[in-house]
Amino acid sequence: MEEVNQAPVTWRKSTRSNGSGDCIEVADNLAGKVGVRDSKDREGTVLAFEPKAWSRFVQSVKRRKLDH
Repeated sequence: MEEVNQAPVTWRKSTRSNGSGDCIEVADNLAGKVGVRDSKDREGTVLAFEPKAWSRFVQSVKRRKLDH
């Protein structure tokens, strides 16, 4: 697993976040990576995705094309 330096990272939550605490935060200002973390565990693990892979995942979610 690759470590991501979080110091210069700007995290954001979805505008559709309803404050329930079941959210993720995304950082897309990393060089060549998109960071994803649990909003309740900001000091915990960060997943890093290639931008194209993250974009495909987001588009699949928007089109409801994922298996449950």
